[in-house]
Amino acid sequence: MRILLVCLGNICRSPTAEAALREALAQAGMDGKVEVDSAGTGDWHAGQPPDRRMTAAAAAVGLRLEGRARLIRRDDFDAADLILVMDRSNLQDVLALAPTPQAREKVRLYRSFDPDAEDDEVPDPYYGGDGGFTSVVRIARAAARGVVRELQQQEQHA
Repeated sequence: MRILLVCLGNICRSPTAEAALREALAQAGMDGKVEVDSAGTGDWHAGQPPDRRMTAAAAAVGLRLEGRARLIRRDDFDAADLILVMDRSNLQDVLALAPTPQAREKVRLYRSFDPDAEDDEVPDPYYGGDGGFTSVVRIARAAARGVVRELQQQEQHA
């Protein structure tokens, strides 16, 4: 199973969601069964590490962000079984890139996996204060637990 997490620049939300999902998978004993990656719909930050503010907010609660920003590619639609986007704008952008109807079916909002979420979008903290980054970490972890629950249910029914 391969999951790709996508936001705008791939330096805040999607690397945090990637780290949160890796953490949740490890806690569930599923880390060897699922490959996780992240990408962005824009190339402004390609090659850069995660945003330092996001990295600090994640590190404050024991979450380690890794990798370098990259742009989503057409071959990601073939490689990924599930493409999870952070907001409706990302959703539209990714669906527009999808090469086939089958590829479009792989795309979902990441936060839709959190049954307690009041909204289905992960807000972009880039232009806000530190509280936005802390909030994204909390949101990413809650959605990650939901993704893992769904994967476990699928595994039980397979």
